[in-house]
Amino acid sequence: MSTLFHIKNMVCDRCKHVVKTAFEKAGAQVTRVALGEIETSSSLSSSQLNSLNETLHSFGFEILDDKASRTVEKIKTLLLELIHHQSIVSPKINYSDYLSETIHRDYSGLSSLFSSQEGITIEQYIIRQKIERVKELLMYDEHSLTQIADTLQYSSVAHLSTQFKKVTGLTPSQYKQSAVNQRRSLDLVSKNI
Repeated sequence: MSTLFHIKNMVCDRCKHVVKTAFEKAGAQVTRVALGEIETSSSLSSSQLNSLNETLHSFGFEILDDKASRTVEKIKTLLLELIHHQSIVSPKINYSDYLSETIHRDYSGLSSLFSSQEGITIEQYIIRQKIERVKELLMYDEHSLTQIADTLQYSSVAHLSTQFKKVTGLTPSQYKQSAVNQRRSLDLVSKNI
């Protein structure tokens, strides 16, 4: 009997490794790990779960028990995959259609749920994630601003620059020239810190 766990704040491959290791140390036989999910071949005892929860919390993760939280985390995971884990050449995607089709729920319902849980809209979350991706790509200095704008589905470099400045207070050029690393941890992008 396999058990599927939904995990909050899994945003990268390193997160998957940390969560898998925590489950294995708690005595679980892990059969599959994906962003936001981990599957075990058997269930865990309450003492194992308590120990596991403490370990996960110490690394900033959390097991999600309720359906609403799992749905919000699924939205975040899907958006992270689209924005941060894609190649520099990507097809144009309508985010609202993609979320509705993938989660099999009406977008307006998903949007309301997300806003009530996170305190920001899905659109604001997408913008914040895209800006973090722009920061990352600017730091790597491997792609032109035009390529970055195309990859992240901006209508133009001017649109990207305007949105970047609105969020960060700097133009992409100013950000690139500043030696300060102002990137945010992806799991904190929806927080107003």
